[in-house]
Parts: sequence; structure tokens; C-alpha cells
Amino acid sequence: MTKNRTNPEVGEYLSGAKNWQGVMEELRTILLDCGLTGELKWGKPCYSFQDSNIAIIQPFKESCALMFFKGVLLEDPEGILEKPGKNSRIARRIPFTSVQEVIEMEPILKEYIEEAIEAEKAGLEVDVEKKKEPIPEEFQQKLDENPDLKVAFNDLTPGRQRGYILYFSDAKQSKTRTRRVEKYSDKILDGKGLRE
Repeated sequence: MTKNRTNPEVGEYLSGAKNWQGVMEELRTILLDCGLTGELKWGKPCYSFQDSNIAIIQPFKESCALMFFKGVLLEDPEGILEKPGKNSRIARRIPFTSVQEVIEMEPILKEYIEEAIEAEKAGLEVDVEKKKEPIPEEFQQKLDENPDLKVAFNDLTPGRQRGYILYFSDAKQSKTRTRRVEKYSDKILDGKGLRE
């Protein structure tokens, strides 16, 4: 039964992994035991329920994390979920540094996964403030000067727009913001996100 819900690419990815192979294998078993379907998305093992993404396994240098796409909806009675980054609004993750840690947490992980599946079945959505990030002055000036850039930026998805705005805004000096805007204008014109 488990084999019908996983993609062979995931197995190849895990068998070729240089780091965290055991942790990822253990997480994979737990996710499949909960009835999720595994496949590679964004170059990582991703697990879904009826075509809706539930969780993704993310190997990092210092740890390997199980990230829930709508983790903010989970109650987290154990207090183990953390924000993946300072600007994260919805996703939450649980980091691991050993196979033993995953094995010990299996019952808790299954509860969290089941809760995430139930949230998906119920059609729960995250109510994210529709407030837009302020556009840095240097980028606004470039948008005003270049109508094609403005159209291309407005055609990007809200997430891609936010990614650029946060990246440009993160620079402390105006000249750095200007340099970033210049460097990424062609990507925006090509309809691509910051990390594509």
C-alpha cells in the first residue's frame, strides 16, 4: 500500500542524500503511514493529501526539518513548531538532528500530521493580513521610470512581489538597495521570482 503513494524519484533522492539520510527515511515512513502521497517538489520530498501540500522534508547543514505548509493552523501543544524565517507567516517546521529524535517523536508527529490533514479536509485557510509591504523608495523610483518593469512587477504573484520587496528593503543603505534593484530588474521583466 505504501508503494502506491510514493514516487520512485523520492527513493532515489533519499538514497543519494549525503546528509540526514536516516532522518529523512524515518520522516518519510511516518508521513506515508499517515496516508500521504510523496513526490519531489522544489527538489525536496514533499507530501500531500488529495493534491494539497501538507509537509515537506528540508535538509539543512545543521538540521533536517519537517515543514508544514499551513503550520500556523496547528495547535502545537508540545511547543515544537518554529517559524522557518523572520518573514514567515504560514509555514512552521520541526527541526531534527538525529534519527533517534524522530523515532521518539513519532506519536507526536503523527498527531500533528493528522491535524494538518484534518485542516485540509475541512478546507481551512490561513487568514493572512492583506497588508502589503511598503515598497522601498529606490524600487518605486525605478518602477516610475520604467513602465515595462512596473507592468512586469504587477504581473508577478503576490508572493514573488513580497520576496523582492523584502529583499530590497532588507538592505540598510540606499546604494545597496539601488544596486539590488538594478541587479534583479531583468528577472522581474522575465516574470521570475527572486530565487528562480
